[in-house]
Amino acid sequence: MSNQTRKVRNRYRTKKTNKSLSPRLSVHRTARHIYAQIIDDNKGITVAAYSTKAKDFKGKTHDVAAATAVGEAVAKLALKAKVETVVFDRGQYNYHGRVKALAEGARKAGLKF
Repeated sequence: MSNQTRKVRNRYRTKKTNKSLSPRLSVHRTARHIYAQIIDDNKGITVAAYSTKAKDFKGKTHDVAAATAVGEAVAKLALKAKVETVVFDRGQYNYHGRVKALAEGARKAGLKF
């Protein structure tokens, strides 16, 4: 199974089960960095975004601690934008390791999903 197929299937399930039409927390990771953005598909805008490439990010960029910090930071930005509930879109990545740490960091900072 290709990664693109998994990504499309997960996006379809996310939108199908998103009955309240909440924004989605989309995750992208590479070997060195992790990115998170909250996207409002109804309006077609990005509400909040943060990554390990941000200028104010300190420390290692490719470990679980960095992913947790990114999750907490994007949750704080979302709460400032008055977004409290999101749908988690892991894309083509398994819910494990850095992706899971980002999700737990966002929950810890007050985001609900």
